[in-house]
Amino acid sequence: MAEPLIEVEGLSRYFDISKPWLNRVLEREGKSWLTAVSDVSFTINRGETFALVGESGSGKSTIAKMIVGLLEPSAGEIRFDGRPMTGTSGATMRSLRRRFQMIFQDPFASLNPRWHVGDIIAEPMRTFGMARGGETRREVGRLLDLVGLSAADAGRFPHEFSGGQRQRIAIARALSSRPEFIVCDEPTSALDVSVQAQILNLMRDLQDEFDLTYLFISHDLSVVRHMANRIGVLYLGRLAEVADGKRLFTEPRHPYSRMLLDAVPDLEMSGRRRKRVEGEIPNPIDPPSGCTFHPRCPLANDRCKREEPRPMDSGTGGAVACFAVEEGRG
Repeated sequence: MAEPLIEVEGLSRYFDISKPWLNRVLEREGKSWLTAVSDVSFTINRGETFALVGESGSGKSTIAKMIVGLLEPSAGEIRFDGRPMTGTSGATMRSLRRRFQMIFQDPFASLNPRWHVGDIIAEPMRTFGMARGGETRREVGRLLDLVGLSAADAGRFPHEFSGGQRQRIAIARALSSRPEFIVCDEPTSALDVSVQAQILNLMRDLQDEFDLTYLFISHDLSVVRHMANRIGVLYLGRLAEVADGKRLFTEPRHPYSRMLLDAVPDLEMSGRRRKRVEGEIPNPIDPPSGCTFHPRCPLANDRCKREEPRPMDSGTGGAVACFAVEEGRG
């Protein structure tokens, strides 16, 4: 039996986008809310890579930030190794924080330009009291060697490195607290294609060596296919489908999953034409009624416009939230 490391249950996040209170009172308007994430549930098992995919604005990064504590959930619960993280603070949260880290999308913005690389990588070790003095320097050198750089690079500044090298530094920093779980928020999207492959292969090698668990955020399905054991498909802050990584690419169940796959260029260069994604993701401030995907769905009926589908077991170890699949129309 797979052992869950991360358990997310009923997770939601709302943002208050109201006008300043005085203008709101004078114009007699109520509060306005943007629903970024709505009632999302999934688990991530130890040692696996769970990917979240979807168009921009689907809530991927918001979920990632709630899991690592950068955002407070509006509702729902997050458990790490069976221990609740939601509402946890103080010494308990500090002990948990050492066990998870995050690799950000932009290696040019995620590293302090005024610090030497050695200090950037050593910061988590010093924060959690894991090493001191010469021991810290030796560990920094080991981590730099581990990610394909040199121990001599510890004395240089981030601006002296290329984008791929900076992301290697960010990975070394994430590993410095010896975490069990790493959130990867589009870690290769700002890199050249050739460099992307190097970074992805490095991450897979490190996962095998240190038994790491990844939450991998991406909009690039070719990258997800290379990395993920299981995949969650997000649409407008809701989970449309959760499936095995290989099965999603061969037997997608939800119409939105099929639409995303149809939009992927034919990498085999066979000349087969793919359909492009029709329409745009709706405004999250005023989402459609019922199933939020129904304005773009070729299988939608009146029920889809009225009722919101709930994720149901797909019979293959995953889940799908679609009335068309439920009724055999998909």
